[in-house]
Amino acid sequence: MKVFSFVVLAFLFSNVYAGPIKLLPQPVSVTEKPGKFVFDGGVRVRVSDASLQPAADWFTGQLGALGQGKKPVVLELMKDRNLLGKEGYALTVTPSEVRIKANEAGGAFYGLQTLLQLMSPDGDAGGKWTPCVEITDYPRFGWRGLMLDVSRHFFTKQEVEKYIDEMVRYKFNTLHLHLSDDQGWRLQIKGLPMLTKTGAWRVARTGRWGEFMPALADEPATEGGFYTQDDMREIIEYARKRFVTILPEIDIPAHSLALIASYPNLSCTQLNYPVNAGFRNPTRDDNALCIGNDSVFDVLDKIFTELAALFPSEYIHIGGDEAYKGFWATCPKCKRRMEQEHLNNVDELQSYFVKRMEKMLKAKGKKLIGWDEILEGGLAPEATVMSWRGMKGGITAARMNHQVVMTPWDFCYLDLYQGESSAEPPTYGICRLKDSYTYDPVPDSVDEKFILGGQGNLWTESVANFRHVEYMTWPRGLALAEVYWSPKSARNWDNFTSRMETEFRRMDAADIKYARSVYNAILIPKRTQDRDFAITMTTEVSGLDIYYTFDQTNPDKHYPKYDGEPVRFPMGATQINVITYRDGKPIGAQVNVKKEDLAKRVNEAHHVY
Repeated sequence: MKVFSFVVLAFLFSNVYAGPIKLLPQPVSVTEKPGKFVFDGGVRVRVSDASLQPAADWFTGQLGALGQGKKPVVLELMKDRNLLGKEGYALTVTPSEVRIKANEAGGAFYGLQTLLQLMSPDGDAGGKWTPCVEITDYPRFGWRGLMLDVSRHFFTKQEVEKYIDEMVRYKFNTLHLHLSDDQGWRLQIKGLPMLTKTGAWRVARTGRWGEFMPALADEPATEGGFYTQDDMREIIEYARKRFVTILPEIDIPAHSLALIASYPNLSCTQLNYPVNAGFRNPTRDDNALCIGNDSVFDVLDKIFTELAALFPSEYIHIGGDEAYKGFWATCPKCKRRMEQEHLNNVDELQSYFVKRMEKMLKAKGKKLIGWDEILEGGLAPEATVMSWRGMKGGITAARMNHQVVMTPWDFCYLDLYQGESSAEPPTYGICRLKDSYTYDPVPDSVDEKFILGGQGNLWTESVANFRHVEYMTWPRGLALAEVYWSPKSARNWDNFTSRMETEFRRMDAADIKYARSVYNAILIPKRTQDRDFAITMTTEVSGLDIYYTFDQTNPDKHYPKYDGEPVRFPMGATQINVITYRDGKPIGAQVNVKKEDLAKRVNEAHHVY
């Protein structure tokens, strides 16, 4: 049994249940009935069809000894796609049995996830139990994903599998792995051994990303790693058993320095570079493949031939983002390509590249998906767009009748600050929990049928270890799970935060790290008529008390309590310290913000606080 099994039991029987029923994501319909189903003596899972047995085995494995009894948990196939679709389920709990009906095994699996959330705390006088209930549930979107960047920092096979175990609790079904970038190549390609011999390794550095010293002469590259194809097969199979699709991304034509470091002839300059160690490249991003070089396409064909054979996903992600085109504009080979293909500019050159990649992938039985920059110069005929620079790219693509996955950075980027920046590890920008929860993937005037769904993206420049992966993912991942699964009409912020706190207790019991930034005070500086500024204070979670001080001591409930009116720095004060309380006890982290930092925020278009 996997190590994660003990975590599941902690999820099930931590002391969290105190009605009303709290489920996340919120189901379509929940009706509580009298009575309870008690797990005394344990349960036995029965299936009506062999296709349901893997889900049953998974569930039995999570229950441990509780899965060795007689009380029935029945998984049953039904044929009513008009009601439940591919991933929906109907869950009925009576005092004598649990019954889950679904059209396909994935729906039964999600019904089991809901059953796990219903189960009672350990030590209850009535034993381990779940309330009697009738639930009808199905997802709003078919694409419900998280992206994990394993290039900027490498995460082991076991860590990726743990991430999968955590995400399926909340009915995510896609794990997008960012397998290549300037800082590392992470997948074995048997026909190109230098990719993992050279491209998977960089010199070791610790500190703030972007400020690292470049590699010194003859300095050994010791930091990194890669997945063998056998490793990846195990990850893919592990995910498949949990109804998760692994989406591979090889980021091209830019973000390709690890590839270029392995095979220097693939860039326009053909200069030798080490893999980027996490510093800003002084050569103005000489990290793009030479589109005029035929050998580039020979190498890419080898890469994608092996990817297509390895990954069952119908899509392969080619990146396509943030290409600096200056080297193409001066490269003789690229200029010759533009003349031969009658291309007017470098944007059309990139479009040529993407369209050629689409044909290459289509010949291997795969569909192309890329970041919204693939729109530049003309979109490939059948490409799917992953819209990250806001929602504009997704809107444009949907209006062209292309399918779209919405991942706008200001709502879905899990690597951004979650709260007051002075209380968070350093990163850039901000995406609060409420930002993630209140956004909708379907813009006005866009036909929802073109929106496949969306995902949260965790870029890992500033995420050096798996505990921090968890911290940055949860609870914003909980918010996005509800956005992508639950009906839009079910969205209710206060209700969500109440259910979220139930999950916090389960995560505490399971030793999963998560951010509590939602409890921290928010400081909003606003200009006053005398050209100074005043501070308004608030919190995302309602019902919290805010205490503050200007004398650089640590405030508690005996300090001034914020009353809702703007406050100003007293003469000579240079810093404000703030903490939040609930029911007389501290709940948020203390945030300490200098006056000069607040002054800078007054005129900023996008505040980071």
